[in-house]
Amino acid sequence: MDSPMYPRASGDLAKRRAELAPEPLAAFKAFSKAVFAPGALDAKTKQLIAVAVAHVTQCPYCIKGHTAGAAHAGATDAEIMEAIWVAAEMRAGGAYAHSNLALQVLNDLHDAK
Repeated sequence: MDSPMYPRASGDLAKRRAELAPEPLAAFKAFSKAVFAPGALDAKTKQLIAVAVAHVTQCPYCIKGHTAGAAHAGATDAEIMEAIWVAAEMRAGGAYAHSNLALQVLNDLHDAK
């Protein structure tokens, strides 16, 4: 039987992760708690940023968790989708901007002839 590419998060997997590296896990959890604590940005804004970044990093667990987090923090479906579109534009914009590297190489190759 084929197994899924991304296993379903489970208590067993979380327990195993904690057993294998408890100190880094504790540090990560503390860092995450500090990042998402109230500050200059409200919880909804932080979760919308997380949804956008999760789509750029393409982490399915993050997408699911932060989409739910954004909704629980009061984000509307339209706000969540708009954050995803911002992420898509930024990812595409990176490819567009980095085309300068390829164009420069081509220019250099043509100039060398």
